Amino acid sequence: MFLPDFIDHTNLKPTALPSDIKTLCEEAITHGFYAVCVNGCHVSLAKKELENTKVKVAAVIGFPLGAMSTNAKVFEAKNCMENGADEIDMVINLGWLKSNHDDWVRSEIKSIKQDIGDTILKVILETCYLTTKEKEKACALAVEAGADFVKTSTGFGSAGAAFEDVILMKRVVGDKAKIKASGGIKDKETALKYIELGVSRIGTSSGPSLLN
Repeated sequence: MFLPDFIDHTNLKPTALPSDIKTLCEEAITHGFYAVCVNGCHVSLAKKELENTKVKVAAVIGFPLGAMSTNAKVFEAKNCMENGADEIDMVINLGWLKSNHDDWVRSEIKSIKQDIGDTILKVILETCYLTTKEKEKACALAVEAGADFVKTSTGFGSAGAAFEDVILMKRVVGDKAKIKASGGIKDKETALKYIELGVSRIGTSSGPSLLN
């Protein structure tokens, strides 16, 4: 296992400057991280900075609330791909999930996945706002809709990743989807524990210090 292969080096701050994104990309290249994860407005810049490297660009959509229309999310995903995104991290509609509008949640994820094709789709559950049953349902709906990953958190909610959530997610999705742990992961020991629990990707803004 090579820890950098698991890391999506992340800067999703609303105040992020172009210079910050350039630094993010430089660090990702230096440390051999799997990807950088950025907001949509920075995708083209990140793609340019990472040209001729193995580092991928992941873009967040519907971020961080997940409450915009499905059409807006679909457009955002397609636009990010046109600008060079290799992966899409979307936030589910929490209000729909909590209102038991399962068909709406499933349909939205499926619509985005169909429009981006073979591009990796990660579905952010924002677990801090969900009950155990809602987490289980969200995982099942994501799998049914064809998502490639389920992801714990945006990092902007009331709490981030938790070991017990990853255990639950793994139990529900099994081998039908991969898991990304994100939110509050700032040290190597914690990252390694998540990998032991079965995650395939770690989202963190502390990549370089985490390796130390």
